[in-house]
Amino acid sequence: MRRITRIATVGLASAALALSATACGGKKSSDAGSSDSKEASAAIAYDIGGRGDQSFNDAAYAGLQKAESELQIKGAEAEPTDGEGEADKVQRLTELARKGNNPVIGVGFAYAPAIKKVAPKFPDTTFGIIDDTSVTGANIANLVFNEEQGSYLAGVAAAKVSKTGTVGFIGGVEVPLIKKFEAGFAQGVKDTNPNAKVLSQYLTQPPNFDGFAKPDLGKAAAQGQLDAGADVVYAAAGLAGSGAIEAASAKGKWAIGVDSDQYNQAGLAKYKDAILTSVTKDVSDSVYDLIKSVKDGKPATGEIRYGLDKDGVGLADSNPKYKEMADVIAAVEKAKADIISKKINVKTAP
Repeated sequence: MRRITRIATVGLASAALALSATACGGKKSSDAGSSDSKEASAAIAYDIGGRGDQSFNDAAYAGLQKAESELQIKGAEAEPTDGEGEADKVQRLTELARKGNNPVIGVGFAYAPAIKKVAPKFPDTTFGIIDDTSVTGANIANLVFNEEQGSYLAGVAAAKVSKTGTVGFIGGVEVPLIKKFEAGFAQGVKDTNPNAKVLSQYLTQPPNFDGFAKPDLGKAAAQGQLDAGADVVYAAAGLAGSGAIEAASAKGKWAIGVDSDQYNQAGLAKYKDAILTSVTKDVSDSVYDLIKSVKDGKPATGEIRYGLDKDGVGLADSNPKYKEMADVIAAVEKAKADIISKKINVKTAP
């Protein structure tokens, strides 16, 4: 969940990210050392949207910040470029690995082909990839989440607060990962109110990934759903989802955030009263945990899955208005318990 344009105040003006003149095209939190540096260093390469998306990438950055603070490592960041291809990602990961960063983490499934090419060339470096299990290797860690479970809880909440019986789902790009969000949300809505209507829309189709990057697309889609009677809109669309939040706020309706607790995102402060809750993914801890495993000399590899049972996904309760909804919270907590006990099996495809 993602960028090509950047939130300003989430009005949502686009601002091009300043890219530093490095071979990996990245802005860095600090200059990670060269391969002969004795100081431990770790790097993250951002997905579409880059740092400042108030969502997916910012969650990854929070994990790097925590590692810098608690593990006394140096951190490096590399931003995506507009319209980049696989070769750009390969070069970015290669440069980060050559400079001695370990681990090197690709934020998002789009890094899978690049990691498949680069990881074998640096067998002593651990490569992490978030939201993908298609590429595997002795030095690759797949950090994945049960997004459908958190989305199910969002569907329960949406159905409980909706007064019109119509709610909306907006997906950034129609790919299997985002369809997990849709599937869980729709199932949660229908299990709570069988008569409810779920309006679903995807902003773009691959290979066009602008649906993760352009707030105006999310805003227009949300406005259309609100005009069609929806009074709750859930967008799994990264930076584009910020436009959906803005649209819901303008109409006095509810929005549900994604990936990060968007109620607490500074860039969305103007609209936070409209953010009922957010489906969270513990991307931050997944990044931190991988960095710590390398620092401890026991690098994690293979599939590392985060679900409701480990609080790897969940539903935020930062909005005081949400905390006052005792019946909604009770329904959400019951659904959470039923999913963990496997009484409810959440679908991963619509």
